[in-house]
Amino acid sequence: MLETQPRMATWYEESYHPVESTRDRSISYERTKRAFDIALSATLLVLLSPLLMLIAVAIKIDSHGPVLFVQRRTGRYARPFNFFKFRSMSYGANHADVHREYARRYANGADDSLATKGLYKPQTNGQEVTRIGRLLRMSSLDELPQLYNILRGDMSFVGPRAWADYELENYKDWHFRRLEVLPGLTGLAQISGRSALAFDEIIRLDIEYIDNRSMQQDIKIMLRTIPVVAAGNNSG
Repeated sequence: MLETQPRMATWYEESYHPVESTRDRSISYERTKRAFDIALSATLLVLLSPLLMLIAVAIKIDSHGPVLFVQRRTGRYARPFNFFKFRSMSYGANHADVHREYARRYANGADDSLATKGLYKPQTNGQEVTRIGRLLRMSSLDELPQLYNILRGDMSFVGPRAWADYELENYKDWHFRRLEVLPGLTGLAQISGRSALAFDEIIRLDIEYIDNRSMQQDIKIMLRTIPVVAAGNNSG
């Protein structure tokens, strides 16, 4: 991470200028997008509160440990935030170091053969997906706590995937552009193959979204997310 900090600082100072950047969308788009995120996330949190409580109880009954999985992830302008998901794995050994090494190999092309076959999966270091966890992952219900992240302003409904902060160690200089916008619950890369894609292809799709983003594009991506989730193509 020591090498990442100077490169990230250079990107922030030289490439990101909130007022002057030609890549930034209009103020009206940013305000409309934020208002949409607040209204929809708040509405869904209220409407889905019985389901959220039911899932929380099911997780506690099914396995020992906390209801939520909380991880430090990187947001807009490289600002860290606490990322929330329903816990889907057994509570025990921390597998961050194992995943960190696997992420390094994946980003450097060592696992492209796996990625192109849709087989890229984080290593678990002995942890097992719980019975409830399998159902939550298949249905993407484990992602519901991110509605709170959206309401807080850490995330948006549409944007690049929020990755763990240590994954920035693998970034090339041009990769940092994906940090120009809020990370999203869904996004262009997520509906185009997600972890079945090579690392650089994910970044290219994220940048393509950034360069062309609009409310119309956001709505289209959200609508395209529905069949992806329904088909269970939501791993990663």
